[in-house]
Amino acid sequence: MTAPLRLFVRRRETTVPDAETRRVEIAVRVPTDLDVVEETVDLVARHCLASGVPPRAARFVVRVVLCEALANAIVYGNQLDPGKRVDVRVEVADDQLQLRVEDEGEGFDPGRVPDPTEPHRIECPEGRGLFLIRQLVDEVHFNDRGNSICMIMRRA
Repeated sequence: MTAPLRLFVRRRETTVPDAETRRVEIAVRVPTDLDVVEETVDLVARHCLASGVPPRAARFVVRVVLCEALANAIVYGNQLDPGKRVDVRVEVADDQLQLRVEDEGEGFDPGRVPDPTEPHRIECPEGRGLFLIRQLVDEVHFNDRGNSICMIMRRA
């Protein structure tokens, strides 16, 4: 039996000079189970949409990048270990959407992920998820350990 998802949504007002910025924070603790990826992505996308993220971004970009990051965290980060979890944190602000996915694995060096668009790598699956993420968001950052990805989409 799969452990239930735990969702935390916090709304807070932050004062910015000459303006008020509304921020919505969404946090989900996900078990290491590929069967919950779709449910998690749906849940986060619905909350992003309800928090003012444009429909195209919430229905497409958030879903694709979160699905890829979660699957990578579960399979490569946590090595499908059911005793480990993945934390998803999303911050919706007036100027950007920030998605962070952190696993309990050893981490990796993102600079060593092969480019899947090189002619001799077209048939290889390695690196496709990270390539998609980098194409769809404005910024991608990893922590030093390499077990946390931060994806930023700026809002116009």
